[in-house]
Amino acid sequence: MVNRFVDGEWTTEYESTDEEGEFQRQPTTFRDTVDKADIEAGRYHLYVSYACPWAHRTLVTRKLLGLEDVISVDVVDPYRDEGGWQFTPEKEGCTADSINDFDYLREAYVEADPNYTGRVTVPVLWDKEEDTIVNNESREIMRNLTTAFADAGNGVDLAPPELREEIDQVLDDIYEPINNGVYRTGFAETQQAYDKAVSELFDALDHWNGVLEDQRYLVGEQLTEADIAMYTTLVRFDEVYHAHFMCNHKLIREYDALWPYLRDLYQTQGFGETTHMSHIKEHYYTTHPDVSPKRIVPMGPNPGFEAPHDRDSLAGEPPL
Repeated sequence: MVNRFVDGEWTTEYESTDEEGEFQRQPTTFRDTVDKADIEAGRYHLYVSYACPWAHRTLVTRKLLGLEDVISVDVVDPYRDEGGWQFTPEKEGCTADSINDFDYLREAYVEADPNYTGRVTVPVLWDKEEDTIVNNESREIMRNLTTAFADAGNGVDLAPPELREEIDQVLDDIYEPINNGVYRTGFAETQQAYDKAVSELFDALDHWNGVLEDQRYLVGEQLTEADIAMYTTLVRFDEVYHAHFMCNHKLIREYDALWPYLRDLYQTQGFGETTHMSHIKEHYYTTHPDVSPKRIVPMGPNPGFEAPHDRDSLAGEPPL
């Protein structure tokens, strides 16, 4: 069971798997966008968890676009209990809610919609002037930062118009088997559901390993939103998904292209410094008691993201 709101009331009646035991991710609800005309420094805010790959996407995007002084950030505790994501400023790497002084992120959701029905997820893009949630869908937040906030940043373009169709296709192609696939594998409640998800996951990883043998980034020579979406799953893979979610057919470190590709991204400005592995491991190993009932956080494996990668021999270079 997963905690969520039903008509503004906090409850645990949402079941995350279907009758076949397959994990079903609930769609996000807040899907507005920011208009360029409304952008001003300090108006918009991100609520994130360092542990969450979806929230991590927005942190990498914000850093790459040079929007740190334009969009502020608060960070929730990596451990999520029955109350949901919580603000614990006394804990390393976490913050208070600097905007609304809430104790739990769920308070922001009912502030935005008193009759809200759905899960409380990160990331959240918050409008301080309107006191509401703009969007809580990571892919749409990434694109909104790339487009609407372009003039407020450093000129980096992570979704150039001429590449946007291809970027969107890659984002579509990696979402279900890889980004969501690790969850479909880890939260499967039947052997059939697990076998299906894990097979699709590693088929997709094999495919993209082949693609990346001859090109530096997923869309050729330019780093784009697609690489950010792939990175936040891959960087968690060997430390978390391989063991915790039983994605154990192969380690990313065993792929001849995906592994140096991951190291290349980690060493690119905006990626490594937004990756907080202590938060990542604490969240997964302590927040899913059905998967890891003893809540013991493993010591390793410390893959070695800073080792040389030699990917700069391929065409293309980081944006910063």
